[in-house]
Amino acid sequence: MHFAYPPRKSSHPPAYPARGLSRSLSYNQRRQLKIGAIILCSLVFLILVLSRLFSNGTERIPPATPEVVIVTLIDEENMSKDYIAKVQDNRNEYAARHGYATFFPTVSSYPSINDSPRTWSLVPALRHALTLHPHSTYFFALSPHALIMNPTLNLRTHILAPNRLESLMLRDKPVVPPDSVIKTFGNLKGDRIDLVLTQDGEGLCPGSFVLKNGEWAQFLLDTWFDPLYRSYNFQKAEAHALEHIVQWHPTILTKLALIPQRTLNTYNTNIASRGGADALYQDGDFVVRLVGCDTDAARSCEGEFEAMRVKLGARKMREGLKGGGQVG
Repeated sequence: MHFAYPPRKSSHPPAYPARGLSRSLSYNQRRQLKIGAIILCSLVFLILVLSRLFSNGTERIPPATPEVVIVTLIDEENMSKDYIAKVQDNRNEYAARHGYATFFPTVSSYPSINDSPRTWSLVPALRHALTLHPHSTYFFALSPHALIMNPTLNLRTHILAPNRLESLMLRDKPVVPPDSVIKTFGNLKGDRIDLVLTQDGEGLCPGSFVLKNGEWAQFLLDTWFDPLYRSYNFQKAEAHALEHIVQWHPTILTKLALIPQRTLNTYNTNIASRGGADALYQDGDFVVRLVGCDTDAARSCEGEFEAMRVKLGARKMREGLKGGGQVG
């Protein structure tokens, strides 16, 4: 019996893609994707590097950021509401004139001082101010028992412009008078200064000073507020602690400028040990402090503030300044 032969295969089989070719295309696609991803990452990295270079490593400052923030710590337990309001008015009027900001923290806001003197609250208050105003350049710390007596003076032109500051700096001056072996440096430049202070006959005067914002300012405040220093029971609390760290921490001394007392810190009372007649307020001076009024039971901070406020009002009247005569 003969069986039929199976049909012969065609000499022209249908075109099927070769398995090797399919794998080759898949490999090439993956390779292209990897190359594309590398190029994309490289471009992103390049953009980030260029943005850092052209921004000089500084964060963009929002519009209307005040250059200066005036910080006055309010002791609500020992100051009347009327007294507090007058202190705030004095700062706010000056700030509005120059485009500055004000900050009035209260002593009770900083319970971390524990059993330390209440004046220690100044240090965390400044740290708080830096946090609230991270883009502002300068922080002007001014005692509540003080008045800005010449509101026409701009802090930058009066003190802080580098050339002006260099002309004011007291060089090779004992940090703590009269004969401290630690002296201010003689070769510092105005644009390298981050802390501007005065001194009187007894020592440094943290009742009126200017601090420049930055990492160094944070380092200073953290060092100053160290629990170890607060436990030392310095006679003048934070003032003597500041003298200590300025003298024994070169990192702090290299950023310090002492300037003449009258520039930033005159007094309304003649105290021989604190400068005597040379430190007394004169018409036209920038700031007057009622130094010692809060520690002398025979004196009244509020009464002395009002007396100086009347003088300020009279000066405004003479010069036709806005707000003149509003002293009642």
